[in-house]
Amino acid sequence: MTPPSDPRGREVASVSGRAPEARFAVPIIPPDARPWLAFFWIWGAIASFVLMAISGRVIQEEFNTFQLMAWRSAVGFVIVLALLMWSRRGFAQVRSARPMLHVWRNLFHFTGQNAWFFALTLIPLSQLVALEFSNPVWVALFAPLLLGEALTRRRMLAVALGFVGVLIVARPGVEPLSIGHAAALLAAFGFAFNTIWTKKIMSYDTVLCVLFWMTLSQMVMGLALGLPGGFPWPTPEMLPWLIVVGVTGLTAHFSLTTALSHAPASIVAPMEFLRLPVIAIVGILLYAEPLMISVFLGGGVILAANLVNMGVGSRRRNKAAQTDPRGSR
Repeated sequence: MTPPSDPRGREVASVSGRAPEARFAVPIIPPDARPWLAFFWIWGAIASFVLMAISGRVIQEEFNTFQLMAWRSAVGFVIVLALLMWSRRGFAQVRSARPMLHVWRNLFHFTGQNAWFFALTLIPLSQLVALEFSNPVWVALFAPLLLGEALTRRRMLAVALGFVGVLIVARPGVEPLSIGHAAALLAAFGFAFNTIWTKKIMSYDTVLCVLFWMTLSQMVMGLALGLPGGFPWPTPEMLPWLIVVGVTGLTAHFSLTTALSHAPASIVAPMEFLRLPVIAIVGILLYAEPLMISVFLGGGVILAANLVNMGVGSRRRNKAAQTDPRGSR
């Protein structure tokens, strides 16, 4: 999933899913912010993520994660082709000014998304989502190395808080760490690097360009890695779930983008935290998963880390807006 953008096609925030993504960038607070409309669209994103998780578990009864990604990307590719046909610039916009940036971005996103789907069947849904929320913390850690951003004391505090939150969620020493926990953290790392590369791409290419190469390349990668041993054709019962997992990846992005158009990320990010109790309830009702207080405590610490990190960008962007009439990216 790609980060949402402002009307000029530039990135304003990135949220994890599936397609998840990061909640670290803070746009200028608009005078006409409408948080209630943002709250409405956040529920659209939450519904999309929940449906993606449920369908992902069902699909893996017949497909491995590579095959799942191939079919998911194929559904998304068809939708993106239709959007390109109806867009004003058409297919001319898929010619990228920086093709290698797309290569690196999609390698990281493909890795993170596969790890997310893999962890989906191994650990409780609430643990997966809580660990996924650490994505912006890793962005704060690695962005200074890859984007030249300053590693301030506040940002270091955010990283430390996020790491503490991860330990509270995973509870090493209290319960054995599994490959599912490792996969969830790998997904968060993959999404973090995906966010960093997307920040670079959005300086040159449009959102539809990013979506075109994402769905096409990941369809090819999923097909190539899923072919050994045979590539199963979906049964009539499985086909609707594949459509759901493909569509929800795009609707989650659209809902988050729309929410961020009505309110800044500093308001939207705490709203998205509602996904944690919702997914926990789904896990209890559908899969008899335990309700773990440590997940909510750790998730709260991770949320605090994200808010601390966003405070850095808020000050910097507000200062820049006073000297630049065009506003910030």
